[in-house]
Amino acid sequence: MPTSRPPTLDATAAARWAALLPSQPMAASPWLHEEVARRMEDRLQWMTLKPATWLHWEPLRGGVQAQALLERRYPNSECFMPEMPMDSAGAASKFIAKPWWSPQRWMGPKRHFRLPDAPVQMLWANMALHMAPDPQALIAQWHSLLASDGFLMFSCLGPDTLGQLRRVYAQQGWPLPSHDFTDMHDWGDMLVGAGFAEPIMDMERITLSYSSPEALLDELRQLGRNLNIHRFAGLRGRGWKARWLEAVRAGLTPPGGDGRLTVTFEVVYGHAFKPKPRLAVAPQTSISLDEMRAALRQPRSGAA
Repeated sequence: MPTSRPPTLDATAAARWAALLPSQPMAASPWLHEEVARRMEDRLQWMTLKPATWLHWEPLRGGVQAQALLERRYPNSECFMPEMPMDSAGAASKFIAKPWWSPQRWMGPKRHFRLPDAPVQMLWANMALHMAPDPQALIAQWHSLLASDGFLMFSCLGPDTLGQLRRVYAQQGWPLPSHDFTDMHDWGDMLVGAGFAEPIMDMERITLSYSSPEALLDELRQLGRNLNIHRFAGLRGRGWKARWLEAVRAGLTPPGGDGRLTVTFEVVYGHAFKPKPRLAVAPQTSISLDEMRAALRQPRSGAA
C-alpha cells in the first residue's frame, strides 16, 4: 500500500494552497483544468447511471466552464458545490450562480453551495488530488459522501508532468520545481483501500506551448505552487528571475521549431464505484435498518 502522500510533498504548504482562494474570476479556473474537465466530461457518456444528485468538488479551481457542461448533461439533477474552506462558498456562488433575472437560474439543476445532507450519486473532482495535503484522507472523505452504487470521477497530474522543466532545474543544480506526482496505479490502490470497487485508471500526455517564459510562469502560478519539501527555503537573490527566464527559454525551446516553449503535462483519469455494503457474518451481528434495506435489495449470488 502506498504512503498517504508523496514523500516530497510538504503537507503544510499544501494546506496553505488549499486555503488560498482565487481572488480574480480569470484565475478561478486555469485553462488546462477546463480542458481536462472537458475531456473527462466526455467520458460520462459511458456511465449508465444518470445521477439525480451529484457533487462538484472545488468548482472554482476544478472548472467553472465544466460546471456548465455537467449541468447540460444532467439538467434534472441536484448539484452540490462545496468549497474548502467552507467560507469560500460566496466566491463560488459569485462565479457560477446566475443572476436572479436570468431564465437559466430557473432551469437546469438545483444548485447548493454546501456539502449535501445525504450521500450523492456522483462525485466530480477535477485536478485536485495531486495538490491535497493528505490524498488518502481526501479519497476516504469522497467515499463517505457517495451513496452505495454511486461513482467517483476524478483527474490529477501524473509523474511525467513538467519533465522538460525538471531537466532544466537539474542542469542548473536547482531544487526541483514541484513535488513528485503519484502514479496512476498507486491511485488505484488507494481507491481500493478506501473501499471503492472497480477502479479504472488511464492517462494521457498534453503538451502545451508558450510564447515566452513569462507566459509559462503565469500559467504555472494559476495551476498551483511548488510543494516540494526540498524546495529553496529562502528568498532568491537579485537577478534570480532573469537567470530563471534565460535558463527556461534555452531549455524549453525545441531546436528547429518556431521559438515557442513546450511543456508536457501527464494527466491521470480515474473512476470507481462505491459498492453496496456487505453484512459481516458473526455469532451476533448488529446492523442499522438502512444497512438491512440495502442488503435486501442486492441480488443473490449466482442469481440469473
